[in-house]
Amino acid sequence: MTVDWLGLAHEVCVVTGAASGIGAAVAQGLAEAGAAVALLDRDADGAEAQAAALRSRGHRALAVACDTASEASVQAAARQVRAELGDCHALVNNAGFLRAATLDDVSLAEWNAVLAVNLTGYLLCARAFAGPMRAAGRGSIVHVASISAAFPQARSGAYSASKAGVLLLSRQMAVEWGPDGVRSNVVCPGMVRTALSAKFYEEPGFEARRAAVTASRRVGEPQDIADVALFLASPRSAYVNGAEVMVDGGMSSMLMDMVPRPGYNNS
Repeated sequence: MTVDWLGLAHEVCVVTGAASGIGAAVAQGLAEAGAAVALLDRDADGAEAQAAALRSRGHRALAVACDTASEASVQAAARQVRAELGDCHALVNNAGFLRAATLDDVSLAEWNAVLAVNLTGYLLCARAFAGPMRAAGRGSIVHVASISAAFPQARSGAYSASKAGVLLLSRQMAVEWGPDGVRSNVVCPGMVRTALSAKFYEEPGFEARRAAVTASRRVGEPQDIADVALFLASPRSAYVNGAEVMVDGGMSSMLMDMVPRPGYNNS
C-alpha cells in the first residue's frame, strides 16, 4: 500500500525548466508522490521526453512548450494545463540560465535576458498559476534560486542579482498572498552536478576541490534539491511561508574554517 505522506496524490503540480537537471528531478519526485505534473520548458522535445518517461511508469505527465519570459506564452501554458490536468496546487519556479560576463562587459541585452527569465519569469508564472490556488484558499509556490543570491558570483553578469531578486519576490508573495492561503518559499542550491556543469567534473581533481569547500564533503545532485522542493510544495510544510532554505551541503557555513589556523585546520 502506498502511503501519501506528502499529501500530493492527485494534486496538479507545475514545474518550469523541467526538461533536465533540477527541474526534471523535481517533476519526477512529484509524479512519484502521486501528483499530476505539467513540465514546462522552452525545450519542447526535452520536456516531452521527460513526460513520456513518466507516463511509461504510469504517472500523469504533460509536456508544455513555454518561454517563461513571455507573458503570452505563460498564459497559454496555464490555459493548457488547466484544460488538460485541472487547477494547479503547486508551482515550482525553476527555469533559469546564466550568461557569463563581468559587470563591465555584460551587454544590456544579456542583462535583461537573464532578468527576464530568472526573475520576471517567476512573477509571470506565479501570477498565471496562483489564481486557482487563491480561489481555493490553498497552494504552494516554490522558487529555485541559488546560493549566489546571498554570495555574489563574479563574472556571472546578471545571475547573482536575478537570484537575489527572487528572494524578495518570494517574501512579497508570501506577504500579499499568504492571507489567501498561498505560501511562497525559496530553495537555494549550492553546487549541484547537472548536464550544464558535467564538463567541469571531467577535469582531474575538480570534484574533490569542490567537495572540500562543503561541510558534507560532496557535490550535490539534482535529487538533493528536489527532495526539499517537494517538501515545500506539500501540505507537510503548511506553516512554512516566506522562507529560504539553503541546500548547499554546508558550504555557506565554511567561511571561517577556510581561514588558515595552524594546528586547527588543514585549509
